[in-house]
Amino acid sequence: MLRCHALRWGAPGQPLTPPLDLHLASGSLTAIIGANGSGKSSLLKVIAGLQKPLSGKVERSLPRHTGLAYLPQQQHLDRQFPINLEELVIAGLWGKRETAASRSQKLHAVLADWHLQGLQKRPLMALSGGELQRALLARLTLTEASLLLLDEPHAALDESGQALLWQHLHRWHAQGRTLVVVCHDLPAVRQHIPQTLLLKHSGCVFAPSQELIAHPICPQVA
Repeated sequence: MLRCHALRWGAPGQPLTPPLDLHLASGSLTAIIGANGSGKSSLLKVIAGLQKPLSGKVERSLPRHTGLAYLPQQQHLDRQFPINLEELVIAGLWGKRETAASRSQKLHAVLADWHLQGLQKRPLMALSGGELQRALLARLTLTEASLLLLDEPHAALDESGQALLWQHLHRWHAQGRTLVVVCHDLPAVRQHIPQTLLLKHSGCVFAPSQELIAHPICPQVA
């Protein structure tokens, strides 16, 4: 599904890690952890094709008629953009051939799924951080992509929102989708995500989450 071959990324002439070789099988669920500045978000952008690597390459083998979906951090969004929550969420169906009735049905279902009923007409500026995050996750849900790249999806979510997030991640995993999740919550990673890639300037480590997060090197990344 996803292979990185001698991949290096970062600012020109300043790679963040030694070359990364990584193979993530189709249907896998993987966390990316590391200290601030270790390159987690930029690696996700390189995998998504939004940023060019310094060297090496990324190979994505996706099932026919599917694609990838990328969840950015909220700080990269323009909250002043003049759209409401409903318009943000329905963008997940962009490019798909859907009847008006089908679009409406899917929209109402995903709003209910992410506990966003009654917020459809609120502009982005009027949403709380948690409401906006759930709206972004609802938009991601509508893409039905086979490869999901999520950059700190738990950010801004309260306890109930985080529980909802993990329910959906496990559901997507059970559906056979491939998920890569940047996450700072190491106990949650250890509980919910089978395998983890740790980014360090001295080198990357890929191992089962239970083993890696119990290792002495991991307190340095929290």
